[in-house]
Amino acid sequence: MSGILDGKRILVTGVLMESSIAFHTAKVAQEQGAEVILTAFPRPTLTQRIAKKLPKPVKVLELDVTDNEHLDRLAGLVKDELGSLDGVVHSIGFAPQDALGGNFLNTPFESVATAMHVSAFSLKSLAMACKPLMGDGGSIVGLTFDAQFAWPQYDWMGPAKAALEATSRYLARDLGKDGLRCNLVSAGPLGSMAAKSIPGFTGLADVWNHRSPLEWDMDDPEPAGRAIVALLSDFFPKTTGEIIHVDGGVHMIGA
Repeated sequence: MSGILDGKRILVTGVLMESSIAFHTAKVAQEQGAEVILTAFPRPTLTQRIAKKLPKPVKVLELDVTDNEHLDRLAGLVKDELGSLDGVVHSIGFAPQDALGGNFLNTPFESVATAMHVSAFSLKSLAMACKPLMGDGGSIVGLTFDAQFAWPQYDWMGPAKAALEATSRYLARDLGKDGLRCNLVSAGPLGSMAAKSIPGFTGLADVWNHRSPLEWDMDDPEPAGRAIVALLSDFFPKTTGEIIHVDGGVHMIGA
């Protein structure tokens, strides 16, 4: 039986740990028939070790999404490996420590700018770097953490995610004529490397213990990975600019 990504070629960023959403996206994508290529920064060797746990071997390319030289060479490197692309997964986010953990009012602009560049503007950068390989259209999927709310300890990553969500909508607007869809998955809290870098993250995540209609498991990134794979597939051919919540339902629960 063929999978929903049979014959698709997918680029996945952000595989840093086996517990990451990006890893499980790559895993499910392979299980569903896709050829996958990974990018990594700043430690490609770490991603290469983690990638050995995927069902099939994959190539890992170094990619700093804030480096124009890296972005300019990406299409050529991917073309040499896969020929073309049908989907791109943006699983990249970073904020300096002084932009997190209750320091919102004192964070310098330099740290805010870094958070915005890496976590939001990079979606546009990655999309444009990969666009030459997606001449037949395709799907771009990113990851957010619901930016409707001001979360404790999350501080400037909140505005960065809000910027990411707006960037996705504008990409959906401007790339639609080329047959490219751009959507986001808003996942609940998971024990990823990104989450562990946030001071006080455990307290933030405790919200899900009390408000999630569906039981939430912080150690299970696969539901988010499955949602990303679904959006990469042809099962959402006319969906773009959307945010799909994979958060147990917390996003729609009131006080």
